[in-house]
Amino acid sequence: MEARQARDVSHEAAGQAAAGQAWRIIADLFGGVFVGLAIGFIVDRFAHTGPWGLIGGVLLGFAVSVFMAWQTAQRLMAQAKASGVEPKSVPFDEDEEV
Repeated sequence: MEARQARDVSHEAAGQAAAGQAWRIIADLFGGVFVGLAIGFIVDRFAHTGPWGLIGGVLLGFAVSVFMAWQTAQRLMAQAKASGVEPKSVPFDEDEEV
């Protein structure tokens, strides 16, 4: 009985850890865009460049955020490989309506 409870707790902890990692990647994506937006706004405000600083800041922030999210995903995959945990394959389930 204790072994089953320990296994359930470990599955729950693994699920929470995966959710935390997903939220980190999402935060990287949104954070980069918002920081780029803020920098673009400041550039527009002081340089009087119209919307071009804002547009450039958003594009630059998006590029940086995608790069940061990619790095985070690569690091998490490397940690998973180092731990020796192999992901389980999920069979393809094709729902055909006849």
